[in-house]
Amino acid sequence: MWLLFLLLAWVAAVVSCVRVCRTALAAGLALHHGADAPPDTAARADDAGADAGLTLYETAYLAGGPHRLADVVLVLMAQQRRLHLAHTGWATVVDPVGQDPVERAALSAIGPEGQRRIPAVRRALTSAEAVRGLADRLVRAGLAAPTAVRTGIGTAVRHVQLAALLVLLAAGATYWAAPAGEVDRLVLAWFALPLVLTLGTWAVARAEAHPYTAWATEAGSALLRHEHPGGPARRPGPPPAEPTGLTGLALFGPAALADPGLRAALHSSGA
Repeated sequence: MWLLFLLLAWVAAVVSCVRVCRTALAAGLALHHGADAPPDTAARADDAGADAGLTLYETAYLAGGPHRLADVVLVLMAQQRRLHLAHTGWATVVDPVGQDPVERAALSAIGPEGQRRIPAVRRALTSAEAVRGLADRLVRAGLAAPTAVRTGIGTAVRHVQLAALLVLLAAGATYWAAPAGEVDRLVLAWFALPLVLTLGTWAVARAEAHPYTAWATEAGSALLRHEHPGGPARRPGPPPAEPTGLTGLALFGPAALADPGLRAALHSSGA
């Protein structure tokens, strides 16, 4: 019986670890594709109808994803007194006219009542067509990581975690199901090997997964460094002055805001 449990443990460990390696390899190829060539900003400009270079919205997406983009558009509208962001985490419409598709999506996310909790607005805005369109343009230009790349690593790591748990359960089942004195330390030691394999793969994945779960590709990070030397993707060396205002929010999140009221509004809503 213990051989069946051992075989199950080894199959789960090997399959999950191989999947992590294959997913990491595919993600690495996707993120490094075109890294040695200039990013396709011309194609992105044709799609967006904008000049080459990153817009504020694109900077926010590459630095922090759709949640960061949502915070930027809400703060932008609040600074122009078209939205009111309360320190309790509520967004209230003051001027119901959006000046671009993302602003109109933000107003639609707030809803016809003109008031909604910021977390709900953020969730609705991140799935809005305008935000998805911006993300698709960045992916086509080779600046943003495809969704499959970002989610694939997380799914593979979760499978390794489940495999490690399965190995422990199989070892426990072997110990408790066998007659007294039939299972010795050598048998249980065989379960230690797939456990070490899964836990080691999990540890390495946790240490190395950040480049694969970032929103920007290598080309996108390079463009962020070029346009914002003080941004989060800067190279090692003496740090320049960090950007402030909306650019600082786009690059670093709500902590970069000088207005304590806006910081409280975003932080109180789970930012």
